Amino acid sequence: MSNNKWDITIVAYKTYLRIERALSQNTIDSYCSDIEKLAEFVGRDTPFRSVTLENLQDFLQSQVMANISKRSQSRIVSSLRSFFRFLELEQLISENPSERLGSPKIGRYIPEVLSIEEVTSIIDSVDLSMPEGHRNKAILELLYSCGLRVSELVNLRLSDVFMREAFLRVVGKGNKERLVPLGDYAKKALELYLSHPRRWARGNEDVLFLNRRGTKLSRVMVFYIVKTQAELAGIRKEISPHTFRHTFATHLVENGADLRTVQQMLGHESILTTEIYTHISAARWQEGIIKYHPRGKDEHHCCNPHD
Repeated sequence: MSNNKWDITIVAYKTYLRIERALSQNTIDSYCSDIEKLAEFVGRDTPFRSVTLENLQDFLQSQVMANISKRSQSRIVSSLRSFFRFLELEQLISENPSERLGSPKIGRYIPEVLSIEEVTSIIDSVDLSMPEGHRNKAILELLYSCGLRVSELVNLRLSDVFMREAFLRVVGKGNKERLVPLGDYAKKALELYLSHPRRWARGNEDVLFLNRRGTKLSRVMVFYIVKTQAELAGIRKEISPHTFRHTFATHLVENGADLRTVQQMLGHESILTTEIYTHISAARWQEGIIKYHPRGKDEHHCCNPHD
């Protein structure tokens, strides 16, 4: 894929939004429309790696001058960030100019989080009698127990797994390495997966998670595994592999983990990114108080107080 072929790349981006991000058609259309406008603004002959933060800020300012709402401004920022993350994943750019792009304040997005029971039911829904059963269970355990990004998971190698010491070496954004502890459940699931014979294609001997052809598992396949097991477990929430990462971090914070520790585990460059999980925890705590306290909800507000 050529670095300056915007049309071809936008088509691939649309597929990514539909399959991997599982966004609604309206959102996909809006995101792609925003990127089409960006292409016109910077010029379709401009290589992706030549687009700067200043270009993006100028583009956003041009949209603001058209008197669009703050919500639309926020969506455009989301579109730009999403598109340039996609370019990173496809290795079409080495630096992401959208990372420092500001967004209008319209309220903080709280991502979907699973309960411990929901996580357990999803993992337990895996049929271990199937050839890929132990692989899929190990994938789900690592997503939840280690809080990995899907790209980090599919790029794991056997040489990144230190079973005796119980940790993983993870290569995150910007090729930054971090060490992530391997919990008992995840360790046992990995051991069972690796105890079965593995068929690998030449050059993939060190890849941890393989597909049926013996090559590296794709991100799309991981999304499919997560969605399939969630459906089998009867989970009605809109979830993806990233939901397990959010859930991992939220459960750590709820159980008293230090925010700096969570930041290191997730591989966040800034602790400001990690702070979202204190808001999730607070929101869930508030919901619990309202739900279970006798005077949390006024269920008789329609009645006459003098009855």
